Amino acid sequence: MVAEKKKSGLISHGIASQNRKGRFNYTILETFEAGIVLKGPEVKSLRMGRATINEAYAGERNGEIWLLNSYIPEYQGGVLSRFDTRAPRKLLLHKKQVDHLLGAVSRSGASLVPLDIHFNARGVAKLTLGLGQGRKKEDKRHAIAERDWQRDKARLLRSKGKDY
Repeated sequence: MVAEKKKSGLISHGIASQNRKGRFNYTILETFEAGIVLKGPEVKSLRMGRATINEAYAGERNGEIWLLNSYIPEYQGGVLSRFDTRAPRKLLLHKKQVDHLLGAVSRSGASLVPLDIHFNARGVAKLTLGLGQGRKKEDKRHAIAERDWQRDKARLLRSKGKDY
């Protein structure tokens, strides 16, 4: 009899945290993948899928881009080191990308929106950062109507296929 391997609840690759309202409140013009400077217990907490980036935003400090107001709870697995759950976290981008993003923010009033935190194929934590323009109320209504129409259209096509 072969012993069954137990699945751990840890995320080795894939999305750890997602900002669902980011794509709704902003029209995303470009996306960038940035590394994040994290401590060991923060990575363990991320692997448990417990982070929140719904209220988070990215901003500039001393010519670098930082992730602000993200919430990564303390890891409860017996680690003694404590960390600030809402500490600013440095994002790792190429210098050309930083210059491009900061120029777009200052020129056109765009915003840097964190879209998700995920683990890549190598198991490294990355942040998908979107360069976005804020949507107005009527644009949001249009997006809702378009989403509802796509859902209804798919439902109609599914039900038509069952009749035959």
